[in-house]
Amino acid sequence: MSRGRFIAFEGGEGMGKSTQARLLAEHLRERGLTVEQTREPGGTPGAEAIRELLLAPPGEGWTLEAEALLFAAARADHVARKIRPALDRGTWVICDRFLDSSRAYQGVAGGLGDDAVRALHEFGSAGLLPDLTIVIDVPTADVADRLAARDGATSDAIGGRTADYHTAVNAAFLDFARAEPDQFAVVDGSGSVEEVHQRVLETVGYRLAGTG
Repeated sequence: MSRGRFIAFEGGEGMGKSTQARLLAEHLRERGLTVEQTREPGGTPGAEAIRELLLAPPGEGWTLEAEALLFAAARADHVARKIRPALDRGTWVICDRFLDSSRAYQGVAGGLGDDAVRALHEFGSAGLLPDLTIVIDVPTADVADRLAARDGATSDAIGGRTADYHTAVNAAFLDFARAEPDQFAVVDGSGSVEEVHQRVLETVGYRLAGTG
């Protein structure tokens, strides 16, 4: 049995990652592939419990160091209990966020540094990386409208951070893609959901031949 493939969707708030991850998973299932669609933080009972702590933190909230450790702990459980077993069974895994969200949010925007985030991932998840990381990129003006439609006047502890923080996050994803072109593909997220979906399919078919 051949190993499954692992695709992660990344990008800042309001980019449409979750929708595009779902549409890709549905497309691959229609082509006869076995697909596990999952998300981070989350994907397992333990990781989902940590997700609740991260997005609605108790008391004064977490320090950035504690936040990074919680994300790494959730990912370690997710990788051990869901992602690796699925890949070993030959299942394709489509994940809404993975390591590069920690690199962007805690490492770059939070100032902890890329080396620290990568070290946590190496220890907790044995350095597992996706076969392809798709970064959805949308103009800033469009993102504001999407977030207003999605969240209204409320947002979680991370989504509600300053505009400068989120600008740094968005820039970090594009920097990663430029620095690691074999790992990343940037997809234009503007236009209709179906238009973006078609761009994702073209990208996957090109980068992972025979799957588009």
